[in-house]
Amino acid sequence: MITVTDTKTLADMCARLAQHSFVTVDTEFLRESTYWPILCLIQVASDDEAALIDPMADGLDLAPFFELMADRSVVKVFHSARQDLEIILKLGDLIPAPLFDTQIAAMVCGFGDSISYDHLVQKICNVQIDKSSRFTDWSQRPLTAKQQTYALADVTHLRDIYKSLEANLEQQNRTEWLSEEMAILESRGTYIVEPQDAWKRLKMRARKPIELAVTKELAAWREAEAKSRNQPRGRIIKDDAIYELASQQPENVQALARMRALPKGFDRSKFADAVIAAVKLAKSIPKDELPNVPRPPRRPEGASAVVELLKVLLKLVCEQHGVASKIIANVDDLEKIANSDTADVAALKGWRRELFGEAALQVKEGKLGFALSQRKKVILVPIEPE
Repeated sequence: MITVTDTKTLADMCARLAQHSFVTVDTEFLRESTYWPILCLIQVASDDEAALIDPMADGLDLAPFFELMADRSVVKVFHSARQDLEIILKLGDLIPAPLFDTQIAAMVCGFGDSISYDHLVQKICNVQIDKSSRFTDWSQRPLTAKQQTYALADVTHLRDIYKSLEANLEQQNRTEWLSEEMAILESRGTYIVEPQDAWKRLKMRARKPIELAVTKELAAWREAEAKSRNQPRGRIIKDDAIYELASQQPENVQALARMRALPKGFDRSKFADAVIAAVKLAKSIPKDELPNVPRPPRRPEGASAVVELLKVLLKLVCEQHGVASKIIANVDDLEKIANSDTADVAALKGWRRELFGEAALQVKEGKLGFALSQRKKVILVPIEPE
């Protein structure tokens, strides 16, 4: 088992890996006490070799690894790639491309919604992974032999999974289906949270424009503070506190002491003045410039029944075509389709429209219905106009 701890060894290995059509990649990191994840280990493999890269080793320059990630002649294979890609973007200022995410590919191939890596290994490789090292502290050195074996398995089995899923996609002519999803993962905007957009991560509890304005200001302040201090958002101020502050809109630090969602002594903390400043900034916005509170669109008569029919249709289509329902539509999408034939949802675009969207609109229009076949299975049947 190879653990790379110096730059020359890393450069030589990456040069060899670059000769292959694909490499499998995974990372281990810690994030419990920081805003930005702490990279503790990188695992890579090709058909010929597999190795661990120790980014915590003294003097190790990860530049050769980042060059490999930027090499467009090599497919980079991850499982549930988003957090790994966020780390690489932060440290290397790049997003690996082209990408192949086996979790998303598995959904396209009918392995269910968001299947875990170990379950995919079991189904495709017929191997049971020892998961006892999953919640280990990857920053501790030296790593045990058990930890190293567990970490390396994250990329060695991934080779066989990639080959199996790629062949499946080719056989079913679904390679382009995956391309749409990979384009989202390869976009920098997927990973960058601007402070002014941080409120979108919160549950919408504001009922009045002023409450939404306070929520936006506090969420933006917290996001910027968390980034600059490299601390989790909840360490700065918790979500529940933002909701209460938006509702109460305190005018001075003394009022903070009476708020249940804030920890005791917060009114004397370094954040107290900044919180009050954010609240005052929101309250200074002219009334006619306050943000509108998002309201759910008025549902047409019978929309609830349409949603239920669309749920049946989605289940039926996914079973027929061997695709996970999550990758086509969720309940929110179905409600939007029930409300509008031109809803801006993925289910009414591209391959999803061909597979599900067109049928969904025909069900709404009364042109398609459901029936039981002779084998007692639900099937779609055309409805003749009266």
